[in-house]
Amino acid sequence: MKSFLERRLRQQEEEVTYLRSFLEVVDSLLAERSFRQVDIGPVSASPPKPQPAARGPPDSIPIMTTDGARIASMTVEPNALHVVPDATAKLDPNSPPLRSFHVARVLEPMQTKDKDAAAKGSIPPDNILTYNLEQADDVLKAIHIQNYGDDRRLMELKNAIRWTLRRMYEKTGGKK
Repeated sequence: MKSFLERRLRQQEEEVTYLRSFLEVVDSLLAERSFRQVDIGPVSASPPKPQPAARGPPDSIPIMTTDGARIASMTVEPNALHVVPDATAKLDPNSPPLRSFHVARVLEPMQTKDKDAAAKGSIPPDNILTYNLEQADDVLKAIHIQNYGDDRRLMELKNAIRWTLRRMYEKTGGKK
């Protein structure tokens, strides 16, 4: 009973951490949009599919700063997500928002959850989330995420990436 309670407490604490981080993203979006309508794309009334099987051609989504500067492009494929910073944006791959938030609080927990699910036989081992951060000369060149999972997780990743890259850009003082 004790181990069950400890495990549930850890899960709840992890969920609170996620919720707080997404609340920051929502607050940030509200502040930058200031009551203007945000276009989030088509909204479906049907529940999300377990795996994104039939998405059409890859979607390319620009990532912009609050002042309208383009800092990256995000490409969504049926089972992969690729983020390529703009050539003029010099984003430090060792910056805390990337390492301590995006990797430590978003990607690694998702990967751990998938590994646990694979160990239990809930998902095939080749469906475990993997990620790669490309960098050269202390500049982030790309983020590649494979096996992101369902639409809910995709939205979670997209929001976390937007928030992270915007904070990284702000830490450089908005310099290009």
